[in-house]
Amino acid sequence: MIERYTRKEMGHIWSELNKFRLWLRVEIAVCRAWHKLGKIPEEALREIEKRTFVDEKVVEKIYQYERVYKHDVLAFVSAINEQIQEYSHYFHMGLTSSDVVDTALALQIREALELIIQELDRVIERLRSLALEHKSTLMMGRTHGVHAEPMTLGLKFLSWYEELKRNKERLLQALGTVSYGKLSGAVGTYSNLEPEVEKLALQELGLKVEPVSTQIVPRDRHAQVMYALASTAGALERFATEIRHLQRTEVLELMEPFEKGQRGSSAMPHKKNPIHAERLCGLARIIRANLLVALENIPLWHERDISHSSAERVILPDSTIALHYMLGLFLEMLEGLVVNPERMRKNMELSHGLYGSSRVLVRLMEKGVPRDKAYDMVQRCAMRSWEEGISFEKSLMEDQEVSVFLSQEEIRQALDPWSFLKHIDQIYKRSLD
Repeated sequence: MIERYTRKEMGHIWSELNKFRLWLRVEIAVCRAWHKLGKIPEEALREIEKRTFVDEKVVEKIYQYERVYKHDVLAFVSAINEQIQEYSHYFHMGLTSSDVVDTALALQIREALELIIQELDRVIERLRSLALEHKSTLMMGRTHGVHAEPMTLGLKFLSWYEELKRNKERLLQALGTVSYGKLSGAVGTYSNLEPEVEKLALQELGLKVEPVSTQIVPRDRHAQVMYALASTAGALERFATEIRHLQRTEVLELMEPFEKGQRGSSAMPHKKNPIHAERLCGLARIIRANLLVALENIPLWHERDISHSSAERVILPDSTIALHYMLGLFLEMLEGLVVNPERMRKNMELSHGLYGSSRVLVRLMEKGVPRDKAYDMVQRCAMRSWEEGISFEKSLMEDQEVSVFLSQEEIRQALDPWSFLKHIDQIYKRSLD
């Protein structure tokens, strides 16, 4: 991922330095396991633990070897062997490259997901606060982009809050699913290893043993991680799209923050564009596209080929970095969000009270009017309201057929926007309690 969208903490997780340090952590855990089984002497283990390290100079040494070997794990092993020399025959003993790479990758993904979940928690808490703050901020609900029925801004935020809670559960499930390692050799049969070595080393690393591995950890685990990332990004895209629509000049009910000194257009000084919301939508497309790559990484040849490797080196860092950035940006948007209740009220008036058609329909049905007849009566009054630009209330009250069944007071009660929201407390209680 480009530097523009890379925050420092997540960037470090996917740095080459951190990757090689995790590889070394796996190798040392294996050495300790071999020591417990009597294969590595105490003195040798202590020297390996004391001498081995990875810093920027070691990373460069690895690169030097790789330019010759064309194999990054062997390059890593040779660089570390320089540090332990006479004990090098104990290092990487019995392992295949993917034992180290896949196990370390699980640690790397775990670090990334934990950081994302921390950031997600902050966004969830902010949405909860906004939902409570705007529980009674009346606005028009829309379907197909058209006025539907009254709701509140708080309910919209509450919907977002619930969706991100579900995505947190998906991320936690993915975290558990990916927290598996394998130290079982070339085709998963422990030909030069012992299952006990795998068990002991993975226990130290806080990972579970892949029940049946090949040369690799099966990639359906990583695909589940990518789905959780894509689903969360898709949720943010949905919220951002809503803000974009509500910031349109003709609507102007919400606006993302526009800071002092900020400029919106090189040509039009008046512009306040929803650039942050648009950026979220663009980055979500990348993560969603990367999910397809992760799914295509599942069907590898036989016990493993390497076609997944190059793809994962792009999609896993890029997707976690992008989502971490998106969450931070969305939190900034929520903290500075401009809410315009007066414009919400005026926009509700644009449809002359037609949002009440459903309640009038039901009131007529409760009076014994057949549904189709009631529908025709309400639609007739609604079309008159649209075409003549008069209030729906007036159209209903002047309709002789409607007046047979509904009094003027009953019509007014049916059109009261708050009558649509009599169960809002129950919805909030269901979500927040």
